[in-house]
Amino acid sequence: MPGGPDVAAKALSAGLGAGGFPALVEPTSRGISAPLDGRSLLDASQAGVAMVHFLHPGLSPRTIVPPDAQKDALGCSVVQEEASPYSLVNICLNVLVANLEKLCSERPDGTLCLPEHWSFPQELADRLVGVMTWQGKLTDKTASIFQGTQMKLKLVNIQKAQITTAAFIKAFCHHKLIELDATAVHTDLPIPDILSGLCSNRWIQQNLRCLLLDSANIPRDSKRLFFGQLTGLRILSVFNVRFHTEDLANVSQLPKLESLDISNTLVTNISVLLSCKDRLKSLTMHYLKCLTMTKPQILAVIRELKCLLHLDISDHRQLKSDLAFQLLQQKDILPHLVSLDISGGSRITDGAVELFIQQRPAMQFVGLLATDAGYSDFFSTKQGLRVAGGANMSQISEALSRYRNRSCFMKEALYRLFTETFSMQVTMPAVLKLVAIGMRNHPLDLPVQFTASACALNLTRQGLARGMPVRLLSEVTCLLFKALKNFPHYQQLQKNCLLSLTNSRILVDVPFDRFDAAKFVMRWLCKHENPKMQTMAVSVTSILALQLSPEQTAQLKEELFMAVKELLAIVKQKTAENLDDVTLLFTLKALWNLTDESPAACKHFLDNQGLAIFIQVLETFSESTIQSKVLGLLNNIAEVRELSSTLMTKAVVKHVSSLLHSKELEVSYFAAGIVAHLTSDRQPWISHDLQRNALLQDLYATIQNWPSSSCKMIALVTYRSFKAFFPLLGNFSQPEVQLWALWALYHVCSENPGKYCKLLVEEEGLQLLCDIQEHSEADPQAQQMAASILDDFRMHFMNYQRPPLC
Repeated sequence: MPGGPDVAAKALSAGLGAGGFPALVEPTSRGISAPLDGRSLLDASQAGVAMVHFLHPGLSPRTIVPPDAQKDALGCSVVQEEASPYSLVNICLNVLVANLEKLCSERPDGTLCLPEHWSFPQELADRLVGVMTWQGKLTDKTASIFQGTQMKLKLVNIQKAQITTAAFIKAFCHHKLIELDATAVHTDLPIPDILSGLCSNRWIQQNLRCLLLDSANIPRDSKRLFFGQLTGLRILSVFNVRFHTEDLANVSQLPKLESLDISNTLVTNISVLLSCKDRLKSLTMHYLKCLTMTKPQILAVIRELKCLLHLDISDHRQLKSDLAFQLLQQKDILPHLVSLDISGGSRITDGAVELFIQQRPAMQFVGLLATDAGYSDFFSTKQGLRVAGGANMSQISEALSRYRNRSCFMKEALYRLFTETFSMQVTMPAVLKLVAIGMRNHPLDLPVQFTASACALNLTRQGLARGMPVRLLSEVTCLLFKALKNFPHYQQLQKNCLLSLTNSRILVDVPFDRFDAAKFVMRWLCKHENPKMQTMAVSVTSILALQLSPEQTAQLKEELFMAVKELLAIVKQKTAENLDDVTLLFTLKALWNLTDESPAACKHFLDNQGLAIFIQVLETFSESTIQSKVLGLLNNIAEVRELSSTLMTKAVVKHVSSLLHSKELEVSYFAAGIVAHLTSDRQPWISHDLQRNALLQDLYATIQNWPSSSCKMIALVTYRSFKAFFPLLGNFSQPEVQLWALWALYHVCSENPGKYCKLLVEEEGLQLLCDIQEHSEADPQAQQMAASILDDFRMHFMNYQRPPLC
């Protein structure tokens, strides 16, 4: 029997567990260094005041403002999008992908084949490829469904897909493709093979318009790349590819090329671009680190690109390149430019950028992140100008959106976001979604993951999470746990993850892998962190324990043993110090919930002297909130037949007998439950029959003094199952035991009929109630109570479960 929320647990339920301040320090190769700047960024272990308002009630919580439809249209749009159900097409495609092997037949080579009568229109086929790619299900075995003519593909996305050259050619190269995104495709499919496959189809040669090969592989022994046959190509991106100047010369000859991204390649000279100066409209060469040309030579080439509308010469801040600074001094260069990205450049000033933009009134975008520019009023007041920078939330959001695939700028933007949102009072779902995208795109980049985890905390702590869509919170939480698996030894990242779990909105409402979460939190619990972090770990454990099935709890094994041992150590210490603080309450609650329907946890409790420790607790503290938790756990042990006899000690019986008469109903109720379970079996009492009879009489008298079963207790009693009651309900020789079980059933069914009436049906408890009602030797009071439960059951289903009229 787990415990429901009480005073301590309500601290989390009210959102008080979400106010922790994440520390933001820069990870290095040797661990964690000092903060990124001089600002006082609180360490999470220091500021583990994730329950700041609970522990310090004098501090009033912040007033949370939801997104304003006029001021934050994008935020409102994200809320609506994330809160809306998935489209029927997406649901169908997800089901199809999940059951692909069941629905398809298998060829002799092991690959899948669609049923002969199936046919997909082009748009649906394109989306199917995308869903399979997104879910990591596009493999040699599954890609084969795109062979033949049952599918018609045009826009193909195989990002990060693990397929071989042979599978790629068979599945995709016979289609009439106009776009192919092969970003970061597996090394089994190198760029030369992609080009060879595409060029094997004459239609693709003439009509393929867009080819994205970012971060794709080129074997070291490869010769020049040949793009020349792709005469219809308009857009080409080879970001982060072993792409040389000779390859650029080949690409520059493409007759329709308009957009080119050669960022972070091995190009040393861009002079060959002059051959496409009359058609190139977009040139991106971020972090072109191998250039051997002088700045004047580079600018001379750029000056000749008269048709250029977009230019990106952004660079890593550490390189301190002044190419952008020199470009800004040119008055007669790129007159038609509408977009300029110079993020990371050195010596850039507001004045120089303003003058450059004023000379080109059509400018719509400028990238200024990681520069000293973007802070003047000009950038906020210029109509139609979007700025990616770090001066304000608008610029930071633009930077997060623009640089989602560039880890160096993503880290910078996230750090700016952290400082900007440190005291955030407005829910910003659109920004949180951008943080999630950054985490998803850079799973192995520690600085990005670490800084993003701190930003996610700022955007969701205290009441802010209540304004966030559940689906978005679920994605962020899952990404946090993915980061934990990728970087298991970075303590601060773990602290940030733990802090996020103290948010009651996330912990209670949001779907995520609670089994993995429980393992993580229990391991953290045993690290003997500072008291505030320990309190948070204990509080999260107490709630997660309720959300695990008994089977999952049993699977925890080592973590469960360590957690029970550590929790008992905390109880022992608090008892010795006579300190009944929030940590003690959460610890008792965690032990109570962990032992619910878990014989293994109950045994761990007994093996670690838990009984002696809990007797000491009862002798030290008289508060009912503590007594009810102690008795709740002892109830869990009493329900385990093999262990219940361990409770038949003089000390336990003495305290339980005394607390049976407590004025607090929940204390008396839990004490009565222990008595009912212990006395239901005569065998252990053979030599103590008088004592057993006295306890049964006491139990009966106590139940008669209780108010109606429909009354409310301070501590809400909850049950996962009624199975522990069934032996008591069938015990007609001890009506006192039967009465307690009936009172308990009546109580919870009255409080929460939707849950417990259904449970009665699922676990076949109705028949037991009918047996009591009809049994000739049953106690009349028991019969009356069974009849009342059955009446309420019928009433509930008449009122709430009536089928709709036809």
